[in-house]
Amino acid sequence: MDDGYLAQFSSLFSQFDVLGAFGTNLALTFFAAIGSLAIGTVLAVMRISPVPSLRWAGGTYVTFLRNTPLTIIIVFCALGLWGQLGITLSSDFQTNFFRLAVLGLAVYHAAFVCEALRSGVNTVPVGQAEAARAIGLGFGQSARLVILPQAFRGAVAPLGNVLIALIKNSTVAAAASVPETSGLMRTMIENRPDVILAIFATFALGYVVVVVPVGLATTALSRRLSVAR
Repeated sequence: MDDGYLAQFSSLFSQFDVLGAFGTNLALTFFAAIGSLAIGTVLAVMRISPVPSLRWAGGTYVTFLRNTPLTIIIVFCALGLWGQLGITLSSDFQTNFFRLAVLGLAVYHAAFVCEALRSGVNTVPVGQAEAARAIGLGFGQSARLVILPQAFRGAVAPLGNVLIALIKNSTVAAAASVPETSGLMRTMIENRPDVILAIFATFALGYVVVVVPVGLATTALSRRLSVAR
């Protein structure tokens, strides 16, 4: 790589806010992770519930959302909820689309969080639930006090995988007109095709820097919280 190319590369990143775009993706990930964890936990409880209708509803949600392309969900939130139904989550135009994108990401990844937690529930010995019933705890109390705390410990690794997928899938928010990395990369390629390799390398490296620590942290946490059987 010669000095001229380096100069062009330097001027490119002085023109575009790459760090700001990554910040938007991380903000999308943070809020969508909270939302998907909350929704996914409720779905997981529904799927292990003794009530058949709740199990059916939870299973239907997971099956439907997991088999629906995320882009369609994001576009529906932007054009369906906002464009057709007039649902707004903020009076500010950009903030409204940001929140709609967070909503789409959250409801989609909640299905995967649910299945990750169900895998954690499978690590809880059957005797734990039986002991909870023996001392008079109902299903809700057993789930909240006995099953879910242990299920979360067993589901750290799969939940980490869901988080990594969410980080990468946050780029789909461009479909809702959110100015994040994929949209910025497209703009940069259109305006500076002379340094296209550097553009690809920068965004690829950026996601490696974000994703790898998450994978290492969840793996280490999973090993630390694992319970010997």
